[in-house]
Amino acid sequence: MKLSESVKSISYLKANAASLIEETNKHQKTFVITQNGEAKVIVQDIKVYEKTQETLAMLKLLAMTGEKSKSAKGIKETFASLRNDLKTLK
Repeated sequence: MKLSESVKSISYLKANAASLIEETNKHQKTFVITQNGEAKVIVQDIKVYEKTQETLAMLKLLAMTGEKSKSAKGIKETFASLRNDLKTLK
């Protein structure tokens, strides 16, 4: 999506909230909402948000795995710890 199409003012959001939400969900878009010409918030499809959060969680687990393997923990301990971390994320 072009950035020029994804930036909307807060007044646009107020006047067109229902259609903006519909477009966001239908096309899984993300919009940047501005106030006084400055970016303030993001309006994002919930599925896109959830996918982003899952990706960040996996990246965090990978980073933790790298840290744990450097600290001389065994592979079995590392994976057991990761399984426990995954259970707490669910």
